[in-house]
Amino acid sequence: MLISLHSYLAYAVLLILILSVSNALKGWLTKKDTFSLEKDFRVSLFALILSHIQLVFGLAVYFTSASGLNAIQELGMGGLNSAARLLALEHPFINIIAIVLITIGWSKHKKVMEATAKFKKIAIFYGLGLLLILSRIPWGQWFS
Repeated sequence: MLISLHSYLAYAVLLILILSVSNALKGWLTKKDTFSLEKDFRVSLFALILSHIQLVFGLAVYFTSASGLNAIQELGMGGLNSAARLLALEHPFINIIAIVLITIGWSKHKKVMEATAKFKKIAIFYGLGLLLILSRIPWGQWFS
């Protein structure tokens, strides 16, 4: 059940991250002069919160399922095929880095006063986080 929840929540996280990055890019490139609390702030904050919830579920799956630590302990790093290595090492490690980038973007955007600079921070850091997440999704499992 935890694995299913982690998988289904991933769709929501991707959707809200895409919305947040596209909103921030639009605000940055059009030099929007206000960072409104109604839309811009809430979309970015919701993306931050959902990505952290996804991280908690992901860590729970990693430490309770047989595919994570057990595979590394039984086979060693050299014994893992590419699919097992993706699930046991690359997916968790890269996604933690991605969520760290998203968190840094949120923290940095709060320290600047100009709206365009806020959009720029969100667009860059959330965008990098989104790219890292997209690079390590086990696509073969999602579509099977």
